[in-house]
Amino acid sequence: MAEAQDLKSNNNNSGALSTLVTVFFFWGFIAAGNGVFIPFCKHYFNLDQFQSQLVDFAFYMAYYFGALILYIMASVFSNDVVSRWGFKNSIVYGLLFSAIGAVIMIVAVNANTFPGMLVGLFAVALGFSLQQTAANPFAALLGSPETGAQRITLGGGINSFGTAIGPIVVSLALFGATKITDEQKNALGLGKVSLLYACVGALFVIAAGLFFFSKKLPSGKNTDVAEKSPKALTALLVMTALLVFIFGAVFKSYMVVTTDKALLGAMDTDRFKWLLGGLIVVVGVLLFSLMSAKKDAAGWGAMKYPQLVLGMLAIFTYVGVEVTIQSNMGALLEQPAFGGYTSAQIAPFISMYWGSLMIGRWTGSIKIFDPSKVLNTILLFAVPLVAFGVVLVVNSIAQNDVHALYGYVVCVLIQGLAFYISKDKPARTLMIFSILGAACMLTGIMTTGQTATYSFLSGGLFCSIMWPCIFALAIAGLGKLTPQGSAFLIMMILGGAIIPPIQGKLADMPEVGIHNSYWIPVLGFVYLAWYGFAVRRMLQKQGIDYDASAGSGH
Repeated sequence: MAEAQDLKSNNNNSGALSTLVTVFFFWGFIAAGNGVFIPFCKHYFNLDQFQSQLVDFAFYMAYYFGALILYIMASVFSNDVVSRWGFKNSIVYGLLFSAIGAVIMIVAVNANTFPGMLVGLFAVALGFSLQQTAANPFAALLGSPETGAQRITLGGGINSFGTAIGPIVVSLALFGATKITDEQKNALGLGKVSLLYACVGALFVIAAGLFFFSKKLPSGKNTDVAEKSPKALTALLVMTALLVFIFGAVFKSYMVVTTDKALLGAMDTDRFKWLLGGLIVVVGVLLFSLMSAKKDAAGWGAMKYPQLVLGMLAIFTYVGVEVTIQSNMGALLEQPAFGGYTSAQIAPFISMYWGSLMIGRWTGSIKIFDPSKVLNTILLFAVPLVAFGVVLVVNSIAQNDVHALYGYVVCVLIQGLAFYISKDKPARTLMIFSILGAACMLTGIMTTGQTATYSFLSGGLFCSIMWPCIFALAIAGLGKLTPQGSAFLIMMILGGAIIPPIQGKLADMPEVGIHNSYWIPVLGFVYLAWYGFAVRRMLQKQGIDYDASAGSGH
């Protein structure tokens, strides 16, 4: 008897859920901290914008490989590895692996090697991949199925609190409370990075201990036989082989040291071509799989469903857009037209960007408390304002100047209006928020100064609710193939590894520059708006009116 099934009948899992959401906090804290860590590494190691984006490349590529390895193991052993280990043990193993990554990071810092630090970040995120594979379905099972997606959204809200304070803590760890110039910062060395990851590693171990010794947290084991999908496995392995070849070429060019401007220009062009090649490989393999499965669904497993395959591309795009907006924001804010801030002064802006995701996810969690219609309408505007205030207060406590962020409250209220119009329906929400996201990016491209800064920060507001919307729509109607489909979606966090370096490379091109490089998230939002529009019809053809049956599920 699968123990995971027993969880559905347990209506008193608040203690277990409280323990579980601590890992959601870790994901956000570390990922958002990279937004400050990227400009730090850029100046310390004298990197260009593309090279600095290798931080995100290493971090988010690990999610893909982690999920792929688990899927391969499930195919070989005819049993989902996470289900066999149990959700609880899988999270413990993931936390310990992330702790090992923190140790690698410390060793690399002491060796003063940027590639070694990338290996450490890769290992940390590899552990996160295992944690996330277990934590999302575990949160869904800890209570009524009808509110499962809302528990995931609640976990996302805690994750976003981590993303809001992560940049502040990392900035304080690297630069201290006193605001310093980039020149002064370069003299600091990497000792504080070593101390930071020593603390992070210790927290990973403590969290693993909390999970391991928690009696309230069920193991979540499931011994059901996993359905094999050889054609899907082949497609993913081919995609992986091509990506390894492509990014091997990119890293090879990174290792070349030269002052020859002509050679540097040729290398820049080659890097951009390779990066675009990686994007084309991902899109091409997914679309080929979709068309092949339409002709013959046998052997494709969950990838025979168009909502899933196009949802995989939507997750890929969403994560890439969410990450690339903030990863390149530090370089944008250094420009005189955007304030001329030093990398030691951008923490409140990065914090507000990630805090914007917290604002949206807190708002998206309102339904879990089942308020009346009138109260729900009030909360759609009150909760975002409270969350906005929390971000400002946290930054103020950290002695960051937040005066430039006060006017951002207008964007927060616009998001509240978008929630009201969407009526809590996933497809409609995704489409409306994507259109608003694209509009904000276009506004930012066409303006400068505070207006543009607010516009780019608003990308966080409109990305905030996309993960649960896309996830819920993509796995709708999959039935027993839902776990496999979930694994495929987690693989597509890969977008955070590919899209930011593409924007970084565009930013390095004099004819484009950092400002115009933000056309990349515009294109991403356009695809997400199309998916929100098209997926409803896909599901209706399968007899599923998802907006009617699961409108509260994000």
